Amino acid sequence: MSHSIRKATILDLLKLQKLEKLCFKTDSWPFFDLIAVLTFPEVIRLKALIGNQMVGFIAGDIRNSDKIAWIATLAVDPMYQNQGIGAQLLRECELKLSTTRIRLCLRPDNMPALRLYTHAGYTVIDHWKEYYNDKGDALVMEKRSV
Repeated sequence: MSHSIRKATILDLLKLQKLEKLCFKTDSWPFFDLIAVLTFPEVIRLKALIGNQMVGFIAGDIRNSDKIAWIATLAVDPMYQNQGIGAQLLRECELKLSTTRIRLCLRPDNMPALRLYTHAGYTVIDHWKEYYNDKGDALVMEKRSV
């Protein structure tokens, strides 16, 4: 099935909440964080659609203090994974983040995400202990462009 990438808006709030809970059971963002990611002007937010169904979402922003961009979240509905949707969301978000360094965090046991990010040019630069709500660790990955 063909998908399209569009800018996400506050009108996507309930769909994003459903997608977050589906993809990140223990790590899904609270309701007010979802409102923030969909409304803060400096955040790049994109959704992947198949028809009218949101099947993917990514958000990223630049931290001007250190000139590093962060991918805050990348989610693809499990029924639509391994179809290039996550890779395309990542590429499109990276293009809109005008910085030479982009970072993100993921669980060390999230092998599909680790493969996606490694294939996209990210490397592990740090390991944060007890980062997630359930005290799970996080890998910090970074991509540098010239």
